[in-house]
Amino acid sequence: MRMPFVFLAASLLFAATARAEISLNTLLDPIRTKHALPSLAAAVVKDGKLVAVGAVGVRVAGTTIPVTVDDRYHLGSDTKAMTATLAAMMVEEGKLSWNSTIGEVLGSDLPNLRPKFAAITLKELLSHTSGIPTDNEEIGKLYFSADAYEHTLKDWRLHMIDAWGSKHDPSFPASGKFQYSNLGYITAGAMIEKAADKPWERLMYERIYEPLGLATAGLGAQATFGLYDAPVGHRIEADGKITPMAWGESADLPASLGPAGLAHMSIKDFATWAGWIAGGGKRGPALVTPETLKILEAPAVSMEIKNPKPGTPKSGAYALGWGLSKFNWTEKPILTHNGSNGLNFASIAVDPDHDLAIVVTSNIGGQKVDEATLEVMKALYEEFEK
Repeated sequence: MRMPFVFLAASLLFAATARAEISLNTLLDPIRTKHALPSLAAAVVKDGKLVAVGAVGVRVAGTTIPVTVDDRYHLGSDTKAMTATLAAMMVEEGKLSWNSTIGEVLGSDLPNLRPKFAAITLKELLSHTSGIPTDNEEIGKLYFSADAYEHTLKDWRLHMIDAWGSKHDPSFPASGKFQYSNLGYITAGAMIEKAADKPWERLMYERIYEPLGLATAGLGAQATFGLYDAPVGHRIEADGKITPMAWGESADLPASLGPAGLAHMSIKDFATWAGWIAGGGKRGPALVTPETLKILEAPAVSMEIKNPKPGTPKSGAYALGWGLSKFNWTEKPILTHNGSNGLNFASIAVDPDHDLAIVVTSNIGGQKVDEATLEVMKALYEEFEK
């Protein structure tokens, strides 16, 4: 795999001077075909510049509608780093601190929280050390409750926090243990909303999407209702067949889960976000200071997950919205995260030491796309980290 890509990159370097970036399609299409994916997209930012990008395959399995580099892809839990960045903005503005507790921020709205739950801090929520468990049947019933449609997203988030936190203590008594928790990020999102006095959704647009110029960025299912204007997610059936899940409630997780993972955007805009992170916050816009960004990226807890599902960090350490993992093709741990709503997949790898960012997306979930993504990441990192 290594030698053909080296040849590809070298053969295209001269042509790329006229086009501004190298096309990755020749690399991506054999990998997409090998793993039987509807589509596959990737982009590389080096020293703040988009140097390579590509998108191959179709928006909907069984059709001939090709994907493009401007198509919107679902990012899943890669949204968590954006939520953590919003929290950092609130800390810089003095509206929250890393040690602000759920009770201090939300106690007036949720007076019945159990004391140990109310004592969980913002930093513990963002680092998955809060003791709030990974999604289970009881939490799932809160996410998918029909009652949610009778409330605003802000109010339903508060309801879910109250429903859990008034009945359950953290599953371990103090921070220091990693336990991946979407409900923890929903809770952090509610704390951000309270501090900013604005919905999390508006903050995403006003404080991240618009300053970075992410024109394709949005929230929820990526295709416009009734149109195939983006790569739609695909469900893998028990017999291995795939079913397009284009629109409506089945096309994404409930909207109240936004802070945990409902962003979407093109591979190029995803790369812009990743490139901003790779630059250490020293290139504009000034979302947060470089010093604060270092806090977000500092290891907070070690993590070892057996048989990880696609969309969750695998091993290494977890910071605030970021995993830190050492691959067999990196010298040391780099910032990374996967995201999946079960129908789509997105992965990000950032190496600030080399000012390098790589993003990969697909419109299907599962083990095959996880393997394909790692194959793409390895080839691109080895080519561009120099």
